[in-house]
Amino acid sequence: MTVQKTRAKLVDVARQLFAKKGVDETTMNDIAIASKKGRRTLYTYFKSKEQIYMAVVESEVERLSDILKMVAEKPVKPDEKILKMISTHLESIKQAVYRNGTLRADFFRDIWRVEAVRKNFDAVEIALFRKVLTEGNEEGIFDIDNVDITADILHYCIKGIEVPYIRNQIGEELDDETGWRYVLKIVYGALGHKKV
Repeated sequence: MTVQKTRAKLVDVARQLFAKKGVDETTMNDIAIASKKGRRTLYTYFKSKEQIYMAVVESEVERLSDILKMVAEKPVKPDEKILKMISTHLESIKQAVYRNGTLRADFFRDIWRVEAVRKNFDAVEIALFRKVLTEGNEEGIFDIDNVDITADILHYCIKGIEVPYIRNQIGEELDDETGWRYVLKIVYGALGHKKV
């Protein structure tokens, strides 16, 4: 097994154990046994449980980034693409949190550690927003004075509603279609959307 595959396997096994038992209840020995690798091999790749926990968070964030890049590359109009990017961001974060069970509590408890790992994802997402917003401006679909600032604000607004979205606290009484109609009005209004 190559170095990258071994590391990826250790991270995936750790993620599964963290999700099932929680980070605090999982030991390095548990990870070594579950991965069918010796402790020596595990410690070759990761010096501590903290280090492997951060690798797990990083792998989840990379996964989200890859998903968002695929959406941004789809051949659709910028106004449709920006909405798809927003919904994909929120749904992907929600799925990552739910997929990781017990890890979810640690994820939210350790939000500042998670933030350190998220910096790359944030930068990628902002760059993708800039690209799509620029396309929309150039095609006359959006009327944005400053694409860079608008992309930053859009990113941080979406990031700010992640937790309420995950907990289903936004528009609980609304059906999805009505909820997204509100999102559409807010986003298109902010971007100076023009009917083309």
